[in-house]
Amino acid sequence: MTLVLAMILDALFGEPDWLWRRLPHPAVLMGRLIAAAETRFNRGPGRRAAGVLVIAVLVALAALTGWLIHILPDHGVIEVIVAAIILAQRSLVDHVRAVATALRRSLEDGKRAVSMIVGRDTAPMAEPDVARAAIESAAENLSDGVIAPAFWFLVGGLPGLLAYKMANTADSMIGHMTPRYREFGWAAARLDDLLNLIPARLTALLIALTSGWFDPAPVLRDAPKHRSPNAGWPESVLAPVLDVALAGPRSYVGKMTDFPWVWPEGRRDPGPDDIDAACAALWRAWAGMLALVLLFALV
Repeated sequence: MTLVLAMILDALFGEPDWLWRRLPHPAVLMGRLIAAAETRFNRGPGRRAAGVLVIAVLVALAALTGWLIHILPDHGVIEVIVAAIILAQRSLVDHVRAVATALRRSLEDGKRAVSMIVGRDTAPMAEPDVARAAIESAAENLSDGVIAPAFWFLVGGLPGLLAYKMANTADSMIGHMTPRYREFGWAAARLDDLLNLIPARLTALLIALTSGWFDPAPVLRDAPKHRSPNAGWPESVLAPVLDVALAGPRSYVGKMTDFPWVWPEGRRDPGPDDIDAACAALWRAWAGMLALVLLFALV
C-alpha cells in the first residue's frame, strides 16, 4: 500500500514551492552528483568506460540509499513521503495546464510557459506549435515521471524507484549526442532506454484503455518514427485519442528539423482546449495505474 498512498499524496499536494525553496529536491541532489562526476571524469581517453563506471556507481548509490531507508525503524511513512516526492503527476499536470492558461492570454505568454517544459526553440512557434509541444511533453513525461517510477517501485521497492530516478536524471543531463556527452553519456542513455522499455509501453496501454481507444495499428506505425525508442509509444496513442497530429517540424538551437508526423490524419491546429484534454487523459491514465497498483497490493 506504500505506493498507493504515495501516488495519492503526490496527486493531492504535488511539489510545494515553499518546501523546495528551503530544501534541495532529491532530483536536484542527484543532479549535483551527476554534474560533479561529469566534471571530474568526462575528460581524456576512455570516456565511454568512465561513463559506464560512473552511472553504475551512481545508480548503485541511489539503490543503497533506498535500502538504508527501508531498513530504518518505522520506515513506512518515510518511504511514502520519498516516493511521493519522486512521483510527478500533479507537478506535470500543473505545468502542462499552465501552458493552456498562458496561451489563452497571448501567444507570447504561451511561449514562455512552454519553454519551461520543452527544450526546443520557442521563438518561431505559432499557437499550434506551442500546443503540440505541451501535449508531447505531457505524453513523454507521464511515462518518465509517473508510470516508470511507479513501475520500478513495484519491481524493486524504494531502491528500485531511486535507482530509476538516478538513471533518468543522468540521461536528461548527459545522455545527449553532442561532442561533449556522446561517449561519456552513452551508458546513461542506454540504461534509461532499457529501464523505460516496459513503462513506456505500459503508459501507452493505460492511455488507450482509460480513453476507450483500441486501435493498435496507428501506434505500431507511428511509435517507431520517434527518435527515442520509448517516447513515441505514449505520444502515438495520445495523438489519436485527441485527434491531433503531433511531432512534425520543430527548431532546435536555431535549426529547423523536419521530424515525421505522428497521427498525420489528425488536426494540425491544436490549441488550449486540446492541452486541457491531454491533461484529462493524464489523470485517467494515472487512475488506471493507481487501480493496477492497488490490485497488485491486494493480490
